[in-house]
Amino acid sequence: MTKTQKYDYDVIVVGSGMSGGHAAMEFTKKGYKVLVLDRGKSIEHGKYDTEGLAPWQLPFRDKKSHHMKVRQPLQSKKGGCKPSTKHHFIDDIDYPYEQEKPFRWFRSAKVGGKSLLWARHSYRWNQWDFKANAKDGNGVPWPIDYVDIEPWYDYVEPFIGIAGMDEDIPQLPNSKFQPPMGLNAIERMVRENLLKNGAVPGLPMARLTQGRVAHITAPTQEQVELGRGMCMRRSQCNRGCSWSGFYNSVAGSLAAAEKTGNMTLQSDAYVLEVIYDHDSGKATGVRYVNTQTLEQTTVSARVVFMCASTLATLQILKNSTSEHWPNGIGNKSGLLGHYIMDHFGGAGAKGYKIGGVKDAYYVGRAIGSMYLPRSTNLTEEDSKDTDYVRGFGYQGSNGRQRLPRKGIGKAYKEGGRDYSDTWYMKIGGFGEMIPVFDNHVYLHKTKKDNFGMALLVTSVSPTDNCKKMLKAMAAVGERILLGAGMDKVEKNERKNDVIPGNAIHEMGGAPMGNDPATSYLNKWNQSHEVANLFVTDGAAYNSQSCVNPSLTFMAMTARAVDYADKQIKKGNL
Repeated sequence: MTKTQKYDYDVIVVGSGMSGGHAAMEFTKKGYKVLVLDRGKSIEHGKYDTEGLAPWQLPFRDKKSHHMKVRQPLQSKKGGCKPSTKHHFIDDIDYPYEQEKPFRWFRSAKVGGKSLLWARHSYRWNQWDFKANAKDGNGVPWPIDYVDIEPWYDYVEPFIGIAGMDEDIPQLPNSKFQPPMGLNAIERMVRENLLKNGAVPGLPMARLTQGRVAHITAPTQEQVELGRGMCMRRSQCNRGCSWSGFYNSVAGSLAAAEKTGNMTLQSDAYVLEVIYDHDSGKATGVRYVNTQTLEQTTVSARVVFMCASTLATLQILKNSTSEHWPNGIGNKSGLLGHYIMDHFGGAGAKGYKIGGVKDAYYVGRAIGSMYLPRSTNLTEEDSKDTDYVRGFGYQGSNGRQRLPRKGIGKAYKEGGRDYSDTWYMKIGGFGEMIPVFDNHVYLHKTKKDNFGMALLVTSVSPTDNCKKMLKAMAAVGERILLGAGMDKVEKNERKNDVIPGNAIHEMGGAPMGNDPATSYLNKWNQSHEVANLFVTDGAAYNSQSCVNPSLTFMAMTARAVDYADKQIKKGNL
């Protein structure tokens, strides 16, 4: 498609991570000239500063330093932020925000966004997830169902590459898998025990499966042509992976978009607002500031896709004010910024298997480990026994306990092979936060950052449903591990406060719906009020399921681009 002279570009995509990368790839493959703007610094795939370095080659042996805690007081609270990865996280001093209520906003400092930092767990939502709001009366009802997104899961999964096991369970629909990473001895034992009828009384759907992760185990021709190779299980993913064994947008969707010759990628581009034209009733482009020179630029396009990540997108949209939109562009409903959610959890159980699995011990790295899907509130009958709505799954770790080494030299070295006869399995709940109108974000009336952006203020707190679910995570976890054959089980009820943001799965703020009075977007992720404005990152979500969201972000984005393309060709945009 030839670029229209009226605009600088056909499409502007704000953000270059999970959603932004896919938007760029889909549009450029269709022939559109696309400008991708990202606040982060540029990054060149294959040239990662700390890739492959041993602990003794890293500052402080890769332990967090005082300087990190000064410049990155929030980011350094995340276990994955350390000397080998800190340059991929923002500097909290340069990018402040306000917390009316505690909220941890973890952000990327590089092009590619959090696709460089995610844990790669990739699960489809199920048939109940899109019906939950309407069923229990929380939040804005979804205008779409699983059948609407299913073909787009089918479409994006082969490109990403997801390793996993086929299961026949409705709460966790199968994806188009590459071979799984494999289960170890204790995982196989637990899986087999849970598959027995009545293993966990009252929980017939309790299962253990391989964690479904975006790691290549059998490269396809398309992946090879992009320069991607099989995951080598180095467990250094967040430093950068030169052969792209795990999926990120830098080596995936952005690389594919670059190959078309239709993408212009601008790093260090902090978007401040979407520009609105009152006469046409459409967005004409965006205004951004270069974070290195502080020079401001306005660029125009036929269509604008907001993919900056949930809170950043909301910050930009709310900052996009005019005489027509005093509370943020397209915000006639007043919902923009409300219904913020984040996954929560940590409560669970730890089980010990004493003897019985003596003929094996775990060697190497199983990326993603095991996963226990949601097993409560799956039926009307089941729901009568719980005091909470929605549900949770479990992620965790396991292994065989190594005995203390003794001696020196050869004896000490060989002692590293000695293990006790006890295995452990630790599971932590991963729960869905129901959408509540009062959980919201807004812009500070007077404070701005050094780039001229009004500071975002978070006002989000766990609901009563979260607190009830936390107790259930421990109780249900204990039942599952006992039913799985563990000899000893300890509950972890996690009585300390749960701080939203910790899961880095913030969603909500620009809900989809059929009624412009009660939603911000229509069922195609398109603004009700500004037809050429789309939102396809986590801000567009009415609820959040209990599984990791990135796979759904990408599928939803591909679906929205397909719709926008058809509307452009019809002359509607």
